[in-house]
Amino acid sequence: MALLKKINNYAQTDKNSGFGTNAESYGGRFVNKNGTANVEKRGMHLLRRISWYHTMIDMPNWKFMLILFSFYIVINFIFAVIYYAIGIEHLNGIEQSQSILTQFGQAYFFSAQTFTTVGYGHISPTGFLTSALSAAEALIGLLSFAIATGLFFGRFSKPTAFLKFSHNALISPYGENKGLMIRLVPFKNTNFTDATAKITLGLSLEENGERVNKFYNLELELDRINALTLSWTLVHPITENSPLYNFTEEDFKKTHGEILVFITTFDDMFSNTVAARTSYTFDEIIYGAKFVTMYNRSKNASKTILHLDKLNQYETTNFQ
Repeated sequence: MALLKKINNYAQTDKNSGFGTNAESYGGRFVNKNGTANVEKRGMHLLRRISWYHTMIDMPNWKFMLILFSFYIVINFIFAVIYYAIGIEHLNGIEQSQSILTQFGQAYFFSAQTFTTVGYGHISPTGFLTSALSAAEALIGLLSFAIATGLFFGRFSKPTAFLKFSHNALISPYGENKGLMIRLVPFKNTNFTDATAKITLGLSLEENGERVNKFYNLELELDRINALTLSWTLVHPITENSPLYNFTEEDFKKTHGEILVFITTFDDMFSNTVAARTSYTFDEIIYGAKFVTMYNRSKNASKTILHLDKLNQYETTNFQ
């Protein structure tokens, strides 16, 4: 209740946040650092509540490639076992005098050739079962490669906001007052235009003996820019109209709060609007610091150099 009294009466709550107001039913942060919702869905079978297409599109490259190679190895191993179970004598080109391991190895590579429809011709199936199995495997191979091609295209063509946010938000000197500052930067060779930003403050408060979530829109010094080519520092001036106006450094340490950041911008390459999200819990806010400048003029004054490695760099400062 003491914290509730510190919030400005002028600050209007946002009832359209989408995160709910019942703090007792909420666990952890609202949004993860990577922008995904911090929600685990249960009560439905795994195959129904997970979109495998979205999962394959969004997973890291190394994991995606590992799954593809693992599937290729395992599916050929399964077919090799079936070929071997039907009988090696139904695969012309494999000598019966060879060891079991050698025979299985040749059955495996025959499976790989059939699956990829390469068909070198060294080994060929005879008999109805072996021929039917190889025909079914060739069809499965064609369908599998079609799916893999679609996934590759989806991963490369997916509109992605190549933006990185600073690891910490800062409470910095701003004019005669203070300001909440968050920095972001485009980190690839993309062209962003018409960038807009929105910041929402989420607080878990005690009101009338119950824990409730309250959300406030934080006004920005600049919430829209025409071109996003350098770093962009989002600044919320902590004025008399700000819900953070009476907050001290100690309040930030003791309060369960979170800053939600939403960015939308137009990417010329994708010819589409892309979005990025992140959040900062109050323990990720540095009180009394300011960001170090990320860019400077080149030696011959012909270009501006943007130092991406300085995104998270800041220096401490004292408030007057």
